[in-house]
Amino acid sequence: MGTSTVAPSTRLGVGLMVTGVFLFALNDVLGKWLVGSYGVGQILIVRSITCLLILAPFYWRTGLTPLLRAPRPGLQILRGLFSAMEVALFYTAVIWLPLGDAVTFYMAGPIYVAALAAVLLRERTDTTGWLAISAGFIGVIVALEPGGASFTWPALIALAGSMLFACSMIITRYLRGTPDVVLVTGTMLGALVIGFIMLPFGGWKAAPAVDLALMAWLGVVALIAHVCVNRSLKLAPATVVVPYQYLLIVFAMALAWLAFGEQPRVTAMVGSAIIVAAGIVVFLRERRLNGRIDANAETPPLP
Repeated sequence: MGTSTVAPSTRLGVGLMVTGVFLFALNDVLGKWLVGSYGVGQILIVRSITCLLILAPFYWRTGLTPLLRAPRPGLQILRGLFSAMEVALFYTAVIWLPLGDAVTFYMAGPIYVAALAAVLLRERTDTTGWLAISAGFIGVIVALEPGGASFTWPALIALAGSMLFACSMIITRYLRGTPDVVLVTGTMLGALVIGFIMLPFGGWKAAPAVDLALMAWLGVVALIAHVCVNRSLKLAPATVVVPYQYLLIVFAMALAWLAFGEQPRVTAMVGSAIIVAAGIVVFLRERRLNGRIDANAETPPLP
C-alpha cells in the first residue's frame, strides 16, 4: 500500500489556514449584523479595547519597551491608522453592500500590493507579473460592474478600504523587523482613535450585555484567526497554504446567504474568480523570484 507523501505539518498548516479564513468570514458576518444596529465607532472602540486587554499580559511582562522602541515610529503610526481606517471603511460599506461584494474588493488587496511594490519599493516585476496585475484590475472592474446597479457609493467605499489595506501592507514591508504583537497593538490603537473620531456620526447606543459581548468577540475571533494564519505559514510551505486564503470569498458568500439571504451576483462571482486567479499568479511569481513570503502582506484583511 502506498503512503501519503504529505507531511503531517503540511496537513496541519492547511487545516489552520482554512480554519483561520473561516473565522475571518464568520467575523465579517457578525460585523455586518452588528452595524445594522450600532455605529461603526462604537463597534471599533469595544473591539479595540478587548484586543488591547488581551495583549495587556504581554506588556505586563515586558513593559512598554517593545512598543516604544519599535523602528520607524512615524511609519508605525501611519500603518496603524491606515489599518484602522480600512476596517472602518469595511464596516461602513457592508451596512449597504452585500458581504460577498465587499470581501471580493478586499481580496484584490494583494494585486494592489504587487502594483504598488513595483512602483514604490522597486521590486522586480516581469511581463507575467504585469499581466497578472492587469487581470486582477479587470476582475475588480467586472465585480464593480461600472454602469450597473452595483456601481454605488458603498462599493466605492469598499474599494477605497481595500486600497488602504494595500497601502498598510506596503508599509508593513518596510517594517519587517517589527514583532507581530507590536504591529497588532498599533492597529488596535489606531482603531481606537478612529473609533472615537467616528463616534459622533453613529453615536453610542445602550447595548444589552449579549451585544457588547459580540462586539468584544469580534476582536477575540480576529486575533485567533491571525494566529491560525501565521502559524499555518510557519508549518507548511507558503505555496501550499496561501491559495487557501481565497476561500474567504466562498465562505463569506455562503455565510451571507445563510445569515442574510444575500444572493451572489454573477458579475461578482466572475470578478472574484479573475481576482483569485490573478492573485495566485502574483504570489507564485513573487515566491519564485524572491524565494520568500511576507506573511503579513499575504494575510487576509482584518475586518
